Amino acid sequence: MITAALAFLTGEAAARRGDARVLRLSIAFFAASGFLGLHALATPGVLLSGKNAGFQAASAIGLLIASPIAAWSAADLGERSSSLVGRRGSIYLALGLVMGLWASVSLATLPPLDEPIEDPGPLLLSLFAVGTLFYAGAAVGYVRLYTRRQRPLLLAAVGGFVLLAEAMLAIALAQSWHLSWWEWHLLMLLAFGLVAQAAWREWQREGSPAEIWADLYEGATWGHEEEATVLFADLQGFTAWAESHDETQVTAMLNAYFEAGIPPLRVEARNVRTIGDAVMAYFTGDAHVPRAAQAALEFQRRVGAVSREHSDWPRFRAGVNTGRVNLGITAGAREETVRGDAVNVAARLEGQARAGEVVVGEATCAVIRDRAEVEDLGELPVKGKERAVRAYVLRTFAPDGREGDQRLRHEEGEPER
Repeated sequence: MITAALAFLTGEAAARRGDARVLRLSIAFFAASGFLGLHALATPGVLLSGKNAGFQAASAIGLLIASPIAAWSAADLGERSSSLVGRRGSIYLALGLVMGLWASVSLATLPPLDEPIEDPGPLLLSLFAVGTLFYAGAAVGYVRLYTRRQRPLLLAAVGGFVLLAEAMLAIALAQSWHLSWWEWHLLMLLAFGLVAQAAWREWQREGSPAEIWADLYEGATWGHEEEATVLFADLQGFTAWAESHDETQVTAMLNAYFEAGIPPLRVEARNVRTIGDAVMAYFTGDAHVPRAAQAALEFQRRVGAVSREHSDWPRFRAGVNTGRVNLGITAGAREETVRGDAVNVAARLEGQARAGEVVVGEATCAVIRDRAEVEDLGELPVKGKERAVRAYVLRTFAPDGREGDQRLRHEEGEPER
């Protein structure tokens, strides 16, 4: 159960963050836990009347399969990470099919797993010795990671791999196959228990399971450069409005706005965060610019409907900008975020927008202009930058290339620029 829980939690983190190291650990845990489960399933007296090789060797085979994957997990794949993570479903399926085949042959007592193993023989012993070397290599690799990051979870991983190396060594060198049973099972329990305890401590420290594996992430997950589109939005005049209303009214207003406006952002954005009355979202991957433009207009459409029902409430303004950003995990909060000049410009463009508007930067406009209606604001001075920034008000955007209904219209009486 411990190993299965580790496989699930690491797999979930790998899918959420796109991290190949945590994915490889998940696959290794899956192999170990799955074959350990088959070992229990085929215990004499449970589903079978006697011993067979399928029962005796299942746990050891699971450890053997997991060993090269564990050693591989110490490497940083860099740009190849996304390719591996994208194939995770196929990898889990293939491993599950192998387990299913092993279970079928073991429970049906078919050759070559029908007879009990009295002597593992030189072939099995050699394979288990190789498994020992793989786990030793994994331990060395994670020692190197620990020297760079100095995190307890990495130290627990080192200890776990050392124990698993000892477990494989116990299998390979034991004089009697039967007498070694208790020893390597105990070592397995200690190894996975050590990692589980460290993960539990991270959970308690973080207050959430969301980033308990953050210390294991590859360098690319910790921080890498890529092109993204960033959106900032906040309520114009919020501070003055909040000063003249009690906390209950302020909270009710923010809840109404966020319940209306956040969902369309979450559909398209990689991440959405709220701080006070402000919203930040960033979009990556295929067609991130048009997805961000569409989401920004939909956000304004939905919060605009709320503001029309409450004429005294402040209104949202939004800024969108595209460029190279550093995307990664913040060291203290363990949350993924974006940093860089493109992010700062997006925040400044928001400050140039009027209530109800979406102002976009030049790089954003260049991608969507053939499908959008924009108002050129010219070169605008931006705080913190020596050069002015070209900006545009995004009026409409047709995602499929046709005139769409994602339209912003100024209220009657709104002042002209």
